[in-house]
Amino acid sequence: MTHNVAILGASGYTGAELIRLIAGHPTIEIAALAADRKAGMHMAQVFPHLRHMELPKLCKIDEIDFAAIDLCFCALPHKTSQQVISALPADLKIIDLSADFRLRDPEAYATWYGNAHSAVEMQREAVYGLTEFYREQIAQARLVAGTGCNAAAGQFALRPLIAAGVIDLDEIILDLKCAVSGAGRSLKENLLHAELSEGYHAYAVGGTHRHLGEFDQEFSRLAGRPVQVQFTPHLIPANRGILATAYLRGEAQAIHRAFAEAYADEPFLAVLPLGETPSTHHVRGSNFCHIGVVPDRITGRTIVVTVLDNLTKGSSGQALQNANLILGESETEGLLMAPLFP
Repeated sequence: MTHNVAILGASGYTGAELIRLIAGHPTIEIAALAADRKAGMHMAQVFPHLRHMELPKLCKIDEIDFAAIDLCFCALPHKTSQQVISALPADLKIIDLSADFRLRDPEAYATWYGNAHSAVEMQREAVYGLTEFYREQIAQARLVAGTGCNAAAGQFALRPLIAAGVIDLDEIILDLKCAVSGAGRSLKENLLHAELSEGYHAYAVGGTHRHLGEFDQEFSRLAGRPVQVQFTPHLIPANRGILATAYLRGEAQAIHRAFAEAYADEPFLAVLPLGETPSTHHVRGSNFCHIGVVPDRITGRTIVVTVLDNLTKGSSGQALQNANLILGESETEGLLMAPLFP
């Protein structure tokens, strides 16, 4: 059985990544590609690396016949996504890659994003899209809200430990390095090669990063009490990858065991032997996430290092993983490609 999908926002990085991944999927066909400012163009003109694929021309959203679409991926900018999705057919299955439906509480959304939500009922309906922890809900969902890439990396590093009660919830420090593609494809002065190369810098310092809203929501819900992590993201001069380093109070053996038990049957989450640490090179271009646990020299403290590809496991790969669940396909379909190395 073939499933027809549409991708809205196909001219961005996550849209292109979806197309790349779907190229290896045996039962999903791209029936429509929308990119408002590039409507009428071929994908080969926008992304030459996709020249080998037979793809529909880019069009405007209102030109798509959604009656012929089984599932829609929305890779649109934040704030735009909620407006577009609220106007789509009520029976259409939707996976949103923006931030618009990640937070369940409308007040929390307004706090972190600076504006009132325009589709509150849909916001409450949306299922949070961290596949490994919301499988059953995602399989039955009409609207899935993909996580932030930083939020995904941090949660893979911490959720099993919070659930198992093996760390001090009031002493969590998360230091995260993210590649430049996480900032999107729009032209920004600070992302010019001369501004970014040969160095890296911290941003959203002091608790202003919007993905903290996801951490607060998910960690507090899991713990049954308020949990706030100390979080600093850094922009690094690399195209792909996230490396999250968590500094924790807890015994390394217990932490490693909690990961091993929680992720034993997970096809995309690999827990390294105790004492080993991963590199972003080891997951580049793949849907895999590697996790390392190292005892600190200070007794009772542990360092956890987690890596994933921000465009794949942190966004478009996660979206396809969720689409497989919704469409009744094997969760790993189209996603078992090996990482690119070097």
